[in-house]
Amino acid sequence: MKSNANEIKFLKNRSIIKFEGEDFLGEIGIDGRIFKALTLARISVGVISQQAIENGLSILVQETDSEKAVNCLIEEFEKERKSGKVSQIYSINNVSVIGFVAEDFNKVLAELARNNVFPLLLNQIASEKRVNIVVTSSQDEKAKNIIESEISKKPKTVHLAIIGHGNVGKTLIEQVLRSSEEIRRRKKIDLKVVAVANSRKIAFNKKGFDNNWSDEVLTAESPSDVQELIKFSKENQLENLIVVDNTASKDFVHNYHTLAENGFDLVSSNKIFNTLPIEEYRQLRYTLNKNNRRYLYETNVGAGLPLIDTIKLLHLSGENITRIKGVFSGTLSYVFNNFSLRNEKFSTIINEALEKGYTEPDPREDLSGNDVARKLLILARELDLINEFDDIDIQNLVPESLISVSKPEFLTRLAELDEEYQKIKDNQEPDHVLRYVGDLHGDLQKDKGELDVKLISVPATSALGQLKGSDSIFEIYTESYGENPIVIMGAGAGAQVTARGVFGDILRVSETK
Repeated sequence: MKSNANEIKFLKNRSIIKFEGEDFLGEIGIDGRIFKALTLARISVGVISQQAIENGLSILVQETDSEKAVNCLIEEFEKERKSGKVSQIYSINNVSVIGFVAEDFNKVLAELARNNVFPLLLNQIASEKRVNIVVTSSQDEKAKNIIESEISKKPKTVHLAIIGHGNVGKTLIEQVLRSSEEIRRRKKIDLKVVAVANSRKIAFNKKGFDNNWSDEVLTAESPSDVQELIKFSKENQLENLIVVDNTASKDFVHNYHTLAENGFDLVSSNKIFNTLPIEEYRQLRYTLNKNNRRYLYETNVGAGLPLIDTIKLLHLSGENITRIKGVFSGTLSYVFNNFSLRNEKFSTIINEALEKGYTEPDPREDLSGNDVARKLLILARELDLINEFDDIDIQNLVPESLISVSKPEFLTRLAELDEEYQKIKDNQEPDHVLRYVGDLHGDLQKDKGELDVKLISVPATSALGQLKGSDSIFEIYTESYGENPIVIMGAGAGAQVTARGVFGDILRVSETK
């Protein structure tokens, strides 16, 4: 019967017998003695691989025969062992053999390596494109799945761990579940959400969560620990791993290195990492490169708008970016667009933004200007500037008396902001409106640029002045475009657009897997 070309041979419970020495394999009769000894001991031999520079031989046997095989070879080569010609004879147990036919074996090997699977033994029949590889049993299922996807063009499974299931995280999970069938059909990518965590606990589901995910998360008992996630991925041999950080956590970002080193790609709406001191920022890039991992964070600035990619492309193509200016915060865009036009108190507008889910749970995170400052710093670093957060001149919109109070107290005392902001609004020139802007300027060819974040009054007819709703606007000035900036404008806040942007990053990473 003719075998199927895509059929994969899968043998478990095998051992590798390693036979090592110095420059002896060229001698006539050595390999004959090895096989004769094994044959007399009634041990069947599988894959055979000769090591480089003729200093060793690897032989595959049934795991139950491994001890006997080692002992009979030690006996056969006693004289050579005493003389030092044969240095070691030992077994590596708990291995599996995967045999398959591949048109592009190098692609299969690259995919295995990207998932941290490195064959212990490899035997290739070039004329038939047939390959046998030996891997540890702790990685055999993962290796088989990867090979199967590559040689049969089956949908590739991508395993997602979603960290944070607040507004953005919850919306993202729903978007993924809703679109998964369509993506499987059109992109040949099978997205599975296999872990969901918040700061307290983490829920796992190897088969992938369905629409009842929140019930499973509610009853989860595992503590939220990144080591638990790594352990789960290894025990279940999950390939193509992506961690999605939808938190605003200053602590969780310190796990990025560990995750990258353990085979996870990273997608993040969390801006914290990209604004850590420049040495840490660079160290993660080094770790990512070393481990062949990707880190995408398009939603760090402009939610779903294609801003970071655009700036990266301009910069990499050699375009000299001279200034980036705009309303970077969809939240503060909503606040000042509405406050400027409507006859409402400042606190009323803040509460509206909070109810619509535009602000962070604590609106001071937005009003402090830190969020805009982080975005400005992220863009500066995309231009290879080495500015630090402390270099940014930030106008904090929160009165000093409310900076240190608890969140609930701050929310009850919001009306204390009304008089000050009404005065600022009334003191503008006619037909002007308020905008909270980020401005990266100065000589951007030097190591550092100048970064300002402040509330300004602009003509209502200007590009900044015409902004509506919660839209963001980014003006990118370059040497080639002169006084006419590239303008990117659109929805810059809200769970739906941010989750959609994160989803886009997940697909970008998945397509390269």
